[in-house]
Amino acid sequence: MKLLTKSNQKVEKSIKEGYLTFILHLAPATLSGYETCPKRTEGCTLGCLNTSGHGGMFKKGETTNRVQEARIRRTKMFFEDRESFLRLLAHEINLAIKQASKLGLTLAIRLNGTSDLAWEKYGIIEQFPAVQFYDYTKIRNRKVRHLSNYHLTFSKADGNDMDVRLAASEGMNVAVVFAKELPSVYLGRQVVNGDYTDLRFLDPAGVVVGLVAKGKAKKDVSGFVVR
Repeated sequence: MKLLTKSNQKVEKSIKEGYLTFILHLAPATLSGYETCPKRTEGCTLGCLNTSGHGGMFKKGETTNRVQEARIRRTKMFFEDRESFLRLLAHEINLAIKQASKLGLTLAIRLNGTSDLAWEKYGIIEQFPAVQFYDYTKIRNRKVRHLSNYHLTFSKADGNDMDVRLAASEGMNVAVVFAKELPSVYLGRQVVNGDYTDLRFLDPAGVVVGLVAKGKAKKDVSGFVVR
């Protein structure tokens, strides 16, 4: 079973910035039978990017595909055989380090491609202090200050406005999904284009990361997408 992938349009854009990015995609919400997004909202659940790109390509009459099945297998392995999962993940990170070095690129890894797990609890980030890890999260009070190689961007969603304000006051950048064009200022902060690359750790501090609604999120009416 392969855990890390790099087939993603924004990941490919990162190469132009000198980074080779790998992403771990698990099955979001409870699709695997296990909850991987503890702070998910109605809007983000319905608009999840799990079914964008190859993940949303279904044959006529089918409700799943190889991508979705792989994400479910990975997730079940994480919850049911964590020791083996973390061993395999460490092995793949070591391979990614070698690949990035061979290409003359800096390695970056996003462990929550389609999940929101507290990876700081499992020792994998400390195991690779020279690797830049990053994620989006809706869990505001994660204990990551001791991890200089782990960058978190808080995600605005329907109904988490108080957490957004608290996260911003604590110095976190905030990702916001907009219906169409990005404004220049939102929540009193400069808006930067988060669709250019996925390298959130390169964003200046104190900004809103603007993302344009994609896939199912284009039809959102929950408040998850700012209109």
